[in-house]
Amino acid sequence: MKYNITIFFFLIFILFSCKNDNQKRIAENKKEIKKREIIFKNIEKGWVFYDTPITEASEKSIATWNELRMFLAELAQKPKKTIGAFQQKSKALSKKALVLNDNIPLEFSKPQIKSRISTLITKVRLLDLFINLDNIPDKKVTQLVAEINLELVSLQRQMDKIVEKSKIPVEEGESDLLKMMDTTRAIPNTPIDPNLPRVE
Repeated sequence: MKYNITIFFFLIFILFSCKNDNQKRIAENKKEIKKREIIFKNIEKGWVFYDTPITEASEKSIATWNELRMFLAELAQKPKKTIGAFQQKSKALSKKALVLNDNIPLEFSKPQIKSRISTLITKVRLLDLFINLDNIPDKKVTQLVAEINLELVSLQRQMDKIVEKSKIPVEEGESDLLKMMDTTRAIPNTPIDPNLPRVE
C-alpha cells in the first residue's frame, strides 16, 4: 500500500514538472518569435540600396558593363516576408558582386576602380555572412547595407572622374614626355625577358 501511494505521488510530481517545462518552453518560443520579428523589421527597414546610377559615367557604363547592370538590378529587388528571403537575396548579391571584376570596360580597367570593386565585394560577402548566422546581428547587417551604398557611390564617382579626365585634351608633346618618363624609370612598365642576354 505504501508502495502504491509513493508511486502515485511520484507520477503526480512528474506530471506537474512536465507541465512546468512545457510552459517554460512555450514562453521561450514566444520570446524567440518576438525577437525574430524585431530583427526582421529592423533588417527590412534598413535594407535600402542605391540601385540606380548616380553619375552620368555609371549610367552610360551600364549599357556596356553587363555585370554591373545585373548587380544593380539585383539590388533593386527587395526581398519580402521572411528572413529566409533576405538570406537568399544576400547569397544572390554575393554571386553577382563576385563577377563584377569580369569584363570591366577598358576605360575603367584601372587600379582605382578595381580596388573599389574589391572593397564592394568584401562588404557584400560580409553582409551574406552576417545575415546567415544563427543569431543575426541586425544592427551590423543594416550598417553593412549603408557601407555597401557608400562603396557604390565611391565606385561611381571614380568612374565619373576617369571619364572627365579622358575629356581633357592632351597637350602637344605630352605623350612624348610620358613615353620618355616611362623609359627612364628604374623599373620599366614593359616586362623584361630573363632569357635574353644582358648588355653590360
